[in-house]
Amino acid sequence: MQIEFLYSKIHRATVTDANLEYVGSITIDEELMEAANLLEGMKVDILDVNNGERFQTYVIKGKRGNRDICLNGAAARKVAKGDKVIIVSYALMTLEEKAQFQPSVVIVDDKNNIVKKI
Repeated sequence: MQIEFLYSKIHRATVTDANLEYVGSITIDEELMEAANLLEGMKVDILDVNNGERFQTYVIKGKRGNRDICLNGAAARKVAKGDKVIIVSYALMTLEEKAQFQPSVVIVDDKNNIVKKI
């Protein structure tokens, strides 16, 4: 049996832009993606700390070093520039796989610089 478990998380990232006119998704700085083991096209949950919104979208790779966290398309209506969000991904695992797995948790500062990786 497989159960869905936490795979990775970027904790309290700051939304740098919300682009309603772009085809939906979330653009994430490539360095942050790598730190959190996120892949382009991967489904993620977005949890907005400021307004309580919770929704799903998929990842688009942003320019390395720009520290972009940009919600695109319909998702842009769920956030505001400057909001704090938690970006979460999950993976299906057996209990045996879970026993050997440690999720990637990336803590960022107000400018989306990596402070710590757990």
